[in-house]
This record gives sequence, structure tokens and C-alpha cells, in this order.
Amino acid sequence: MTSRQTDLELSRRHFLGGMTGALGLLTQKPAAAARSWVQTPDVLQAPDEYDGLAKLANNENPYGPPESVMKAMTGAMKYANRYGYPDGGIAEAIAMHHGVGRDHVLLGAGSGEILDVVCTALLQDNRKIVSAEVSYDVLFQHVTALKADQIKVPLLADFRQDIPGMIAAVGANYRDVGMVYLCSPNNPTGRIVTKQEVAQLLEGIPSDVPVLIDEAYFHFVDDPDYATAVPFVIEGRPVIVARTFSKIAALAGMRLGYAIAPTGLLQRMRPYSVGSINAIVKWGGVAALQDTASQAWVKRTTLALRTQTATALAAHGYPVVPSEANFFLVGVRRPVAPVVAEFRTRGILVGRPFAGLPEHLRVSVGTAEEMGRFVTAFKEIFPAVSGG
Repeated sequence: MTSRQTDLELSRRHFLGGMTGALGLLTQKPAAAARSWVQTPDVLQAPDEYDGLAKLANNENPYGPPESVMKAMTGAMKYANRYGYPDGGIAEAIAMHHGVGRDHVLLGAGSGEILDVVCTALLQDNRKIVSAEVSYDVLFQHVTALKADQIKVPLLADFRQDIPGMIAAVGANYRDVGMVYLCSPNNPTGRIVTKQEVAQLLEGIPSDVPVLIDEAYFHFVDDPDYATAVPFVIEGRPVIVARTFSKIAALAGMRLGYAIAPTGLLQRMRPYSVGSINAIVKWGGVAALQDTASQAWVKRTTLALRTQTATALAAHGYPVVPSEANFFLVGVRRPVAPVVAEFRTRGILVGRPFAGLPEHLRVSVGTAEEMGRFVTAFKEIFPAVSGG
């Protein structure tokens, strides 16, 4: 048995043992040094202390790249000293994976770069973006930097995105709209836009309005009413699908993402692409596309832990917004920023505050041990509420 297989088997056993064991083992508070650990907005300091934290803030894969990906990346280290090198055929592998031509693929340093490139390409000359309020807020930092206008359509009462509202917003501002943005599953709510709703949007807006669909959490969805929007690209619709290797493939620190879009849209986007992707992650990306077994295990384990945790929180009186992602949103009935700090004192990193959801905490799904620590801390911080 390989070390990777051993690690996965230990994780499986820990998971199958249930959260009860984790809670019993982890009632002790972390060392004082961990409680005084400092995080700046961009740099995590004190690496040794960081390694001991439960990292539930950034929607990462806590298990790391599988052995197949590590082997591919290690083999690619020999190209570290070269500008021009064999890249494993990453763009071709992505194109084949989605059933599109190579000219429909644009690589980026994570899907974050893709979102930045799309905004820069499509929101010139004071064009507007139509999106949900609340959605992935980093996108709107790009929009603000471009001095572009935002038309935000409030979420529905059940935290889903309001597709009829978006259609109406595009219609009312048609001549000024540069793009529509859908994040599905949506970050930070975890709710999806169904395949029927995507079709409704595309049929309900003018045919020349581009739609960017962020599918960063595609791999975690179980709802049969969900589907990738790539078929609309193949039909020639002005649809851009953004994907990343940062989540299910566990390559967040390596930075690899991509867009699938019609060639005409990609031609508008390419001049703004930096092309800063390293040789190592390109080979890792090819291996990740092939290693579906590891990804299937990560999905099963993540969704089971998500369900266990949501059940525990609901029993404590804090229901969770139904999620189809590797994170969830829980209402905590108080401002989130101090709550984040309270979890930090217990050695746990949780999600940042989101404008528009001031009393909802986003929590990534970590390992069984990490989720046990989280539930223990949650019950220390929040009193039980009868009746949920």
C-alpha cells in the first residue's frame, strides 16, 4: 500500500468512525501559541503554527493532491530551469475532457485569473455587470478596479439566485450590459442555478449578451437538476465557463484554472491573459483530469462530512443553508467578524464576512478531525437554541 493510500485509508477509517470520536478526542484547547497566531489579509505567518490549525476558511481540498498528481508534478521539476518545455498537453487534455476544440480553451492561474480576464475584456467603456447579491465577492473587486458599474439582483428568500430578476435587469439596461455573472454553486451560499434556470436565462436575454458561469464547485454537486454549461458553448452561445483545479483536485496553491468559451470571446480575452502558469502544475493538471477515482473519494467523504456537520448544527439550533458545494453557510444570529476571531482563538480558521450576509458564517468542509474541532468550538461559542 502506498503512503497516499495509507493516508486515505486512515482518513476513511476516521470518517467512518463518525464525528463522535473526533469530538471526544479534541475537547482540549490548542496551545496558547496557536491562539496568538496572526493572519494578515494576504500572508499567513508562522508556518509551524499554521500547520496545526483547522483550515476551514478557503474551500480547499484538505487531503492534498493524490499520488498520481504528485508523481506527475515531481517528474516535471526537471523543466523548472526552462522557459520553453513540454507541458504535458494540458490545454489539449482539457479540450478533450469537455469535448471541445483546443481553440475553445484559455488557461489561467486559477479561475481567479480567468474572472479577472473576463471582466477586463468585457467591461471596458463603462459596461455594466449583472449578478446576484450575494455572490463571489473577489469578482467584484475586479469590477471596482475597472470602475465598471454593478447591477446586483438580491437573492431569493431561500438564498437561490433570482433568474427572472436577472433577466429583467438585463432587459432594463441592455445597451449598457457587458456581461452577466452566475456562480453555480454560488459562493458563499452553496446553492445551485439549475440547468433549467440557465436555459431560462439564456433564452430570456438578448443573444449577444455574454454570460460568465463560474463552475468552481461543479465536482461536488449531487442535484440531478444541475449540469455544466459547456454544451451551450458548443452550441455557439456567448457563454464562458470558468473552472479551477483548486478545489476537487487540491491544487489551490499551485494556481491552475481555465475558461471554455467560443473562439470569438476567447479572442477578446486572450490579450489580457498573463500566461504565468508554471510547468509543474500543467503536468499535475493533466494527471488530475485522469485520476477520477481520487476525486470521487474526496467528493463522497466531503459530502458525508458536510451532512454530519449540518445535522449537528441543526440539532444545536442553527440550521444550515442547503449546499451543493464543499462548504456551507450557517446563520449565527450575530455579526460574523467577531465570530471569526473567536474561532481563531480555538485554532480554527473559518470564512470571512460577506457583505449582504452579516450574520451568516461560511465554513469549508475539512477532514473528520477538523470538523470535530469545529463542532466542539461552535457549541462553546454559541448557546443551544431550542426549536432551531
